Amino acid sequence: MTSQGPVVIVLAAGEGTRMRSATPKVLHAIAGRSLIGHVLEAASAVDPSHVVVVIGHARDQVLAHLEEVAPWVDTVVQEEQRGTGHAVRIALAALASAQALASAPVVVLSGDTPLLTGATVRELVDAHLRTGAAATLLTAVLGDPAGYGRVVRAADGSVESIVEHRDASDEVLAVSEINAGMYAFDPVRLAPALERLTTANDQGEEYLTDVVSLLRADGYPVAGIVVEDAHEILGVNDRVQLAEAGALLRDRTNRRWMREGVSMLDPGSTWIDVDVDLAPDVTILPQTSLLGPTSIATGARIGPGTTLTSCEVGEGATLIHTWAELAVIEAGASVGPFTYLRPGARLGPQARAGAFVEMKNASLGEGAKVPHLSYVGDAEVGDGTNIGAATIFVNYDGQAKHRTVIGRHARIGSDTMLVAPVTVGDGAYTAAGSVITEDVPAGAMAVGRARQRNIPGWVQRKRPDTDSARAADADRDQPPTSEESS
Repeated sequence: MTSQGPVVIVLAAGEGTRMRSATPKVLHAIAGRSLIGHVLEAASAVDPSHVVVVIGHARDQVLAHLEEVAPWVDTVVQEEQRGTGHAVRIALAALASAQALASAPVVVLSGDTPLLTGATVRELVDAHLRTGAAATLLTAVLGDPAGYGRVVRAADGSVESIVEHRDASDEVLAVSEINAGMYAFDPVRLAPALERLTTANDQGEEYLTDVVSLLRADGYPVAGIVVEDAHEILGVNDRVQLAEAGALLRDRTNRRWMREGVSMLDPGSTWIDVDVDLAPDVTILPQTSLLGPTSIATGARIGPGTTLTSCEVGEGATLIHTWAELAVIEAGASVGPFTYLRPGARLGPQARAGAFVEMKNASLGEGAKVPHLSYVGDAEVGDGTNIGAATIFVNYDGQAKHRTVIGRHARIGSDTMLVAPVTVGDGAYTAAGSVITEDVPAGAMAVGRARQRNIPGWVQRKRPDTDSARAADADRDQPPTSEESS
C-alpha cells in the first residue's frame, strides 16, 4: 500500500429504470443500508485519500442521502449519461482541478453492488500495486456467464482483452471468467486513455472497458484478480435482484454471528441489519428481525415473531412476539407476547410488559409489572409496582400530553383509568374499576367509582319474552339450596 490512500470513484449516475421506482436505484436498501452505502463501506477498507461519487439521475435525492450517511465524500454530476468511461473522465477532471489526484491508484467501483466486501477491495488494490500493472480488473468465474463481458487472458496470465457477449466468438463464449466492472488504475496511464475513448458503438457511449484494450495496445500490462465469492460482484438492476441480494447478505450476516456464538433456530427467517451488535450466547428464534443499531447482551432470548428497531436489550432479557422501536429493555426483563413498545419505552431490571401491552415514553422500575391488556403512555412506574389488567394511562386531553407518576410497590387495580397529570404515592392502592383524577397519597387506597345499585326484576319488566327473562324466571322458581334455607 502507498503512503497515500487510493482515490475511489463510485459510479452512481444511472437511472435504474428496471427498478420501476421513484427512488433512485442506489438508494434502495438491504440490511438497513442503501446500495451505495454498502459500496462506500467496502471502499473505506482501503483508507482512501478521496472518494468521489458520480451522480446524475435524481441527483438531489442521492446528494441528500450522501450528505446524511457519508458527508466526507465528494460528488460530481454527470449531466448526460454518456457511459462509464465518460463518468470516470469527469471525476478525474474534478480531482485534478481540486489538486486531489496523486500517484496512488484510482479505484473504480459500481454503486449498485452491495455484496462487495472491504477485503475484496483491499485485495484489488494490493494486487494492482504488487504487479505494477497499468490496470487491474476484478473478475469472477460464473457457472452461467451469459450476458457478461468475457475476460480473455494471454499465455502469461495477464488480461488481453474484454469481449462483450454480443461480440464474442464461440471460443470466447466458452470462457467462464467475466469482467466485474470494477478496477484499479495507474492514474498516469488512465487519464490519457480516457481521452482517446470514442462513442463508436451500439450504445453511443464511452466504455471504460475500452481502456483495457487501449492500454494493451500501448504495451502496458493489464492484470486481473478473481474474486473468491462471485456473489460479491452481483449488481442490482430490478426488484428481483434486490431481494436476491438481500437474502445473500442475510445469509452472510447470520453465518458470521453464529460463528461468533449466537444461536439461531431458523437463520432463513432471521433478518439482521448490518449495524446490529450481538453478544455471545444470544438466542434468536424464528421470524425475528433486528433492525437499525440494535444491541443485545449475552443470554438474551429474542423471538419468535419479534421485530426490534434501534433497541437496547440487556443480559438475560426475553422478548416474545414483540414489536419495539427505540426502546430499552434491561437485564432480566421480559416482554410479550403481542407487546408494542414505542419510542421512549424503558423496562428496568426484571420488569415485565406482558401480553397485549403498549408502552410509549414510559418507564418501568426494577421488578415492576404490567402483565396484560394495558396502555402505559407518558408515565413513570416505580420499583416493584404492579399494574392490573386493562389499566389505561390517560395521557392525552385532546390538545396536550400529560405525565403520570406511580411510586414504588404500588398496586393499581384492574380496569383503572389514570387521568394524567396524576401521581400515585409509594405503596398506594387503587380499587378495580376506578377513574383516578387526583393524586393518591402514599399508602392510601383510592376508590374512584360509584356505589353499585341493584334493581330487582328489571329484566323481566324491560326485556320480557327474552332468553334472559326466561332464565331469570327459571332461577327464581328453583327451590332454595340447603345453605340458602339455613
